[in-house]
Amino acid sequence: MKKILISGGNGEFSKYFCSICNDKEFSLFPLQKNEMDVTNISQIERSIAEINPDYFIHAGALTRPMDIHEKDPEKSILNNIVGTANVVMECMKKNIKLIYLSTDHVYPGESGNYCEESPILPLNNYAWSKLGGECSVKLYKNSCILRLSMVSNPFPHQSAIVDSYKSSIFIEDAAKISLSFLDKVGTYNIGGPRMSIYNFAKDVNPNIKKIHLRDIENVRMPRDVSMNLEKMKRVLGND
Repeated sequence: MKKILISGGNGEFSKYFCSICNDKEFSLFPLQKNEMDVTNISQIERSIAEINPDYFIHAGALTRPMDIHEKDPEKSILNNIVGTANVVMECMKKNIKLIYLSTDHVYPGESGNYCEESPILPLNNYAWSKLGGECSVKLYKNSCILRLSMVSNPFPHQSAIVDSYKSSIFIEDAAKISLSFLDKVGTYNIGGPRMSIYNFAKDVNPNIKKIHLRDIENVRMPRDVSMNLEKMKRVLGND
């Protein structure tokens, strides 16, 4: 039975991923930060030695609130860049397959329909920190980068942006899809159809309030980071 070690074990992605995995196929080890802090390389080394995983899903990251990355960039660097580099180096030592959860925000956010080979240019510190993580993962051949556009269900905010477009997907759906990419290498966009954040949120909350990009303070948000999903569809179509 193959073993999967998951950082960020208390996060939504990890919880959904574990719930949809068949325990007859995998032995799952979701580790919370107090069990394995990725900023502490010795803790990663110890966890890998104890578990001896076949896969390492790096889902542990500093995400919300978005403005924390602007207010405390050192914390953002330590968790998302240094932490990811630590994970990569420890996976390299034992040739453990690494799956890294990145973000659609690495794209410039101007034209949309970005494919995996499109130029990347983040607009905010959160996206830069995730791209910094990608850079270390790219140096490791036995890895897969998933650029996700994940949203919590129910939608976690009281308002949603009407003039910002994404390929949003609920976290539980992203977790299901990600299972098909454990043995893939390279970079893949993972998401759903292009629509405004407001329209996506309205599907589950008809009372959601409208806001505009001009209303967002402290963090630069992209206008259109919708993604081309043909590469994802080809993988899913072959499963």
